[in-house]
Amino acid sequence: MTEDPHSQDKDRVIVRGRKRNLQQFEQPAKRKEFIDEFWARLSPFLHNQALAGLVLMGTTIIALVWANSPWADSYSRIWHTYFGITFGDFSLKYSLQHWINDLLMAFFFFVVGLEIKREVIAGELSTASKALLPVMAAIGGMIVPAVFYMLFNLDSPYHRGWGIPMATDIAFALGILSLFGKRVSPALKIFLAALAIADDIGAVLVIALFYTEGLEIIKVVSGFGFLGVLAFFNFIGIRESLPYLIVGIGGLWLSFLLSGIHPSVAGVLAAFAIPARRKLNAPAFLLAVKPQMETFVDEFRDRRESQRTPFLDKHQLHAIFELEEAYKAATPPLQRMENRLHPWISFAVMPLFALANAGVAIDMDSISRLSSPLSLGIIVGLFIGKQVGVFSATWLTVKIGLAKLPEGVNWAKIYGASCLAGIGFTMSLFISTLAFKGQDDALESAKLAILIGSIISGILGSILIMLGTSYQEKKNPADQIQDSANRQGEAARHA
Repeated sequence: MTEDPHSQDKDRVIVRGRKRNLQQFEQPAKRKEFIDEFWARLSPFLHNQALAGLVLMGTTIIALVWANSPWADSYSRIWHTYFGITFGDFSLKYSLQHWINDLLMAFFFFVVGLEIKREVIAGELSTASKALLPVMAAIGGMIVPAVFYMLFNLDSPYHRGWGIPMATDIAFALGILSLFGKRVSPALKIFLAALAIADDIGAVLVIALFYTEGLEIIKVVSGFGFLGVLAFFNFIGIRESLPYLIVGIGGLWLSFLLSGIHPSVAGVLAAFAIPARRKLNAPAFLLAVKPQMETFVDEFRDRRESQRTPFLDKHQLHAIFELEEAYKAATPPLQRMENRLHPWISFAVMPLFALANAGVAIDMDSISRLSSPLSLGIIVGLFIGKQVGVFSATWLTVKIGLAKLPEGVNWAKIYGASCLAGIGFTMSLFISTLAFKGQDDALESAKLAILIGSIISGILGSILIMLGTSYQEKKNPADQIQDSANRQGEAARHA
């Protein structure tokens, strides 16, 4: 029997410009584009906390070198270049540094707000048992550094800086912790992340309550009116990002900027209005996508002519749109926004903030000011106050039986994490710009003190965590079994 010469052609389809046999359907073809390969290689790095911390450190060093180089004048000139918009009698004109600190950092606080909402709803702050230990640690890590600062500055004109050593830089702290890789237990990373997020809540409250002045009530009321609009969007089920962006920036952020409330607060409040629920759970998602996938299966099974063209027919096009809608319905907008914005915040906004704010001239005059009450209050607050506050609050919470240490975490690692919490950097720099607005000498002294306090806190924290890890690795199996038994007995007593 003679084989039909066209039978092989009937078994072939055109997929992305290449001929494929139907038998190869189990191994579908995918056309490789340059941008796809580039993004596939780049994408893992954009969610790497250790790399984000290194980039932030690199831009800080660049800012310091630039501010102390022969081109130091250009550093000040560039960041203090004014520009803006004018519309009739309305005008917004600020320096480049001001736009970064008030607009771009509002997006930073927006992502902080998304993280806070996620952790409160379904994360490490979702239940009292989970939240108690990191929240108590954060409270101790805010109160004690502020007290240390005030001990140095109670009678000085710089008492407004008490909020500076309260802050913890989550990017730097977790970035350093990530450098240890698998040697550090995930439980310690979760503890430090939850502590830093609880600390961020405190920092936002401090900014809103104590670094807000000259309120214009009408603009404050209009800002909360726009917040109500965002909440209404959530209530009626709007899940696209654009409406929230328009009302959040054009309404809430602008109102707070003009009202006297720092616009960073607007970023956090806007994040709380973002929907955190799914329209479709997993079974509903599968039911939604199955008929659409069948459309493509039928195309191959029936060997339709449409498979021989590079374009989709109307049935396939409709199926693609339905799949896209199902994806959006099955993904909480909060997670979608956080995932998309996080790389931009880590690798663009925060490094740019560091570049614009960390450049401080280091000379004999600035070094001599390190012995001033302002500088000593910040350095001692970050380095001593944070570790004392976080560790003592954690120890007391565990010892009185309100919580227990995370699995696989010893007290040496907790103390190391307490030291890492003394890395204030981004948040501390941000609060210093609010505390010493218009006081250039005080601001420069605060910046240098923040850098020194953060550096020595990071170094000591890294050493302690490394020593704690090495000690645990050297323990013999009998000691490890005994430690496990002790933890189980402690858990039983708590129960």
